[in-house]
Amino acid sequence: MIRNQWYVVLESREVRLGRVVGVTRMGEKLVFWRKPNREVVCMFDCCPHLGAPLSLGKIRDNRIMCPFHGFEYDAQGQCQYLPAYGKTGKIPKALKTRCYPTHEAQGFIWIWWGENPPENIAPPKFFDSISDEFSYISFTDHWGVHYSRMAENQLDVSHLPFIHHNTIGRGGKTVVDGPYVRLKDDLMEVWVYNRQDDGTPPVKAKDLPEPTRRPFLQFRFPNLWHNWISDDIRVLAAFVPVDEENGIFYGRFYQKITEMPLVKQLFLLSGKIGSLIIARQDKRVVTRQEPKKTGLRIAEKIMQSDQAILIYRQHRSGLKALAGQEDAD
Repeated sequence: MIRNQWYVVLESREVRLGRVVGVTRMGEKLVFWRKPNREVVCMFDCCPHLGAPLSLGKIRDNRIMCPFHGFEYDAQGQCQYLPAYGKTGKIPKALKTRCYPTHEAQGFIWIWWGENPPENIAPPKFFDSISDEFSYISFTDHWGVHYSRMAENQLDVSHLPFIHHNTIGRGGKTVVDGPYVRLKDDLMEVWVYNRQDDGTPPVKAKDLPEPTRRPFLQFRFPNLWHNWISDDIRVLAAFVPVDEENGIFYGRFYQKITEMPLVKQLFLLSGKIGSLIIARQDKRVVTRQEPKKTGLRIAEKIMQSDQAILIYRQHRSGLKALAGQEDAD
């Protein structure tokens, strides 16, 4: 995982007021809860006293209470009440658990995963073209593979006629011109020019004209992907890191074709089912790729049609190096 980045880790609906939620994310056991103003708190799911999981505790007086000895921690992770010391007892400053900054928008919860977050940290970005006019339906699916493999799979334009031969890859468009890829800051955009094999060689990306139409795929580092199917239909995914060998596919199907309640719900449901079927076609192979974690210097042979994958690996490696991670790809 890349440090010093905003990661989507949960949907808002998963963290309810007055409840605590324990999950594994980024290879760490974390606990989430809401303050009375509904702001989301994220901290290590471990009481620094004797290591009990805070996720088994409860919320009391705007604090999370350890289930083992009743120690109460505020939203900054500092212990504010130690029952064995009484109401006036002096609490050791060392009784503090680590917290991560959070951000909530678009029905998602992000955490800033890193060391020493900046004081005025900029919030994460979403996709500007997905407005409030859209309605959506969600689904989640656990994948037994590193989240980077999940991301690359959705940037891979040459697998479509094989993995998805009876769904979105119908038509036998096996030849890949390009693809044309543009990267600016943390946003990658991909234009797809797949076609049937007519005997002419594929066109290299550098020989393609500058696109004038909208991109087909967008990827916002580190873990948000957007399939711009049409102006009225979109598919979105957050590839949520659990640990080095597991991720969760948070999928969404968006539409703004209809607002008629029953028709809208049926349309959303059909989009959800279709998106899940397509994702499961990918999952069957991706979860069996070796190694489970991708990288810039692993022993794989990158082809011309893998331009988006190569740029993803290069940028990911650069972000890791920028964060000072010794295992930069």
